[in-house]
Amino acid sequence: MKLNTKTRYAVMALADMSNFPRKKPVSLRDISLRQSISLLYLEQIFLKLKKNNLVKSIRGTNGGYILNKDPKEIKLSEIFLAIDEKVKTVGCTKESKKGCNGKSTKCITHDLWDELELHINTFFEKKKLSDLAKINQNKIQ
Repeated sequence: MKLNTKTRYAVMALADMSNFPRKKPVSLRDISLRQSISLLYLEQIFLKLKKNNLVKSIRGTNGGYILNKDPKEIKLSEIFLAIDEKVKTVGCTKESKKGCNGKSTKCITHDLWDELELHINTFFEKKKLSDLAKINQNKIQ
């Protein structure tokens, strides 16, 4: 199981943003430089984050993006959902009678991987953006 780079970079970028006051727009260029993420890639990511109301864009010379909610209210699972990433440990669906191996029955370890998927998704459901970044407004003005 591996998260794609869009998801990992989305979490990194939002964690970066959470270090700044919520009302102060943060430019994607600055995030790009601090986190070593391609600006073009960030623009694609932020289109999805904006569409899913996790961020809001502010136009103008001092523009950028702000978080739509407090970092304490943003679950990592919400970010994954916005980027269209679902943590999966098996290739088949729970409803499927066929297993990931294409046979008519599920493999012998299927329930193990299913249980792992449940634990992983529960973990990301409980983790908040604020857990990743220590918000210190005095540090960054």
